[in-house]
Amino acid sequence: MTGRFRGLMALPLVVGMPALAHVAWGLPSNLRISLAVNVGLSVLGFIATSSIVATLGPTFIKANLRGIDLNKETTKRDSEGNLVRPIEGIAIPESQGTITAAVYILVLSVFIPFAFASYELDRFPHAEMAEYLAAVLTITFASFMGFADDVIDLRWRYKIPIPFLATLPLLSVYYANGNHTGVMVPNQFRWLFGDFVELGLGFYLFLLWLAVFSTHAINIYAGVNGLEVGQSVVIAASVLVLNILQLLRIPEEFKEYRENHMQSIFLIVPFLAVSLSLLQLNWFPAQVFVGDTYCYFAGMTFAVVSIVGHFSKTMVLLLIPQLLNFLYSCPQLFPFIGIPCPRHRMPTFNVADGTVCNSFAEFTPEELKPLGKLAYMILKNLRLVHVRSLKEGQVQMSNLTLINFVLYVFGPCREDVLCCRLLAIQVASTLMCFALRFGLASYLFDVVL
Repeated sequence: MTGRFRGLMALPLVVGMPALAHVAWGLPSNLRISLAVNVGLSVLGFIATSSIVATLGPTFIKANLRGIDLNKETTKRDSEGNLVRPIEGIAIPESQGTITAAVYILVLSVFIPFAFASYELDRFPHAEMAEYLAAVLTITFASFMGFADDVIDLRWRYKIPIPFLATLPLLSVYYANGNHTGVMVPNQFRWLFGDFVELGLGFYLFLLWLAVFSTHAINIYAGVNGLEVGQSVVIAASVLVLNILQLLRIPEEFKEYRENHMQSIFLIVPFLAVSLSLLQLNWFPAQVFVGDTYCYFAGMTFAVVSIVGHFSKTMVLLLIPQLLNFLYSCPQLFPFIGIPCPRHRMPTFNVADGTVCNSFAEFTPEELKPLGKLAYMILKNLRLVHVRSLKEGQVQMSNLTLINFVLYVFGPCREDVLCCRLLAIQVASTLMCFALRFGLASYLFDVVL
């Protein structure tokens, strides 16, 4: 791992810790102690994750939870550079997100007494504790389902409803606590809709959609060393910055809003710590693979912190790269459109210079379904894909992922350079989100909280 990457990896901690310390001085003494314990436990979580992942790698390989990195020189190829099947190469421990999720859940469990111990029994915040416990249960359930997917390779018909079921405990507590299910109307439209629109059931359906989308969106936006964890670290750091900004902005009289953001901080700081620890080992060249467990765990954590912190709409803006990747992938993901979807859509390895380049799907356009023909013509004419003509009307089209699109636009590069470019897009999404959240919103609403 290069020294430059180590510096970038430490940036969230270098920037975040002084900002958290500044916020802590303005908090009541009980919350100040809780925040200090939370940060301390997060540091222990970072150390524990690094140690356990490094130690248990051979155990996972022995249990057949292992994979082979297809885009490395050590993976066996024929004289033309094509992979030899069955795949032969260095075995790498898979599903290391299991350890990360387990350490995170243990940190949150140990933190429970410190989060609520300072309250008197007659003023105990039962609603806040119920919401915290429901959040932990939801993340635990999603992580368990992710591990089950790693072990038995669940079909998509089973994967889709899992986040729905996992989110129900938290949404039940959200409903029982009487939390808001409406949205403020921009000033320009209040003459038509009034000041406030109550969404009711529609708001809960939106939260369920967010849980499903965030969980699976990270899973399909993968295939490059460090990308799953890297994008999660950027999003988590963005959430932390958002919470800190809100605590600095929101006046003391809006106690409920401030408490929501504190709950979000208590959940996101340990996640950021364990994810940074895993990123060290998953960065190029990867020593471990994170597996579907981490994708389920990370995606559900983002849904949970946005529900607890009451910024679910802002979370959608932070997930714009994942949304773009999903929309771009739709012609391959949905059978009724019909563009062929290979099992692996990750970039391919160029043996000659050690770079990665576009991977392709091969098909005959005339044989596609009507929607597939329409999608292919739109993508080709707008030059959103790399198309190569073959014999007898067949073509090769670059696979529909944001990863392949970046390779199509910028050309082949080393795998770590590609990951950095993709993470730069994630950072740009964060900057745009903050510009909309704190810039444009001030023109649309009288008060921006």
